[in-house]
Amino acid sequence: MSRKLIPSSALPGFPQAQTLDLCAVDGAPGLFALSSPEAPSLRWFVLETAVHLPHYTPQFSEDHLAAVGRPSQNARLVLAVVNTADQRPSANLFAPLLVNDDTGQCTQVLLESQDWPLRHDLSA
Repeated sequence: MSRKLIPSSALPGFPQAQTLDLCAVDGAPGLFALSSPEAPSLRWFVLETAVHLPHYTPQFSEDHLAAVGRPSQNARLVLAVVNTADQRPSANLFAPLLVNDDTGQCTQVLLESQDWPLRHDLSA
């Protein structure tokens, strides 16, 4: 599976990106590679939180939802950026990507008033 995403504002890791390519990683359900034609040397791995982190229940504000076209609950895709820098994979639950699965609009949300970690250990 591959699909185009459209950032509603600049993403910190992809500031020049006008579009993003979300590509499923073969053999790993719910794991995707995220890249952009405007930044071909960059790639993020992201997890679909509903598949890998079912306990993760961030609360999105009206502003967050408005940034991606106010998707219904069923049309919200939440992706957590994976970090493998220190040989222990972790997911950033503090700043997920919120995607309108119907339109492809996306934004990175900072959950400042919620108690989600920047590095949630995935190796356990």
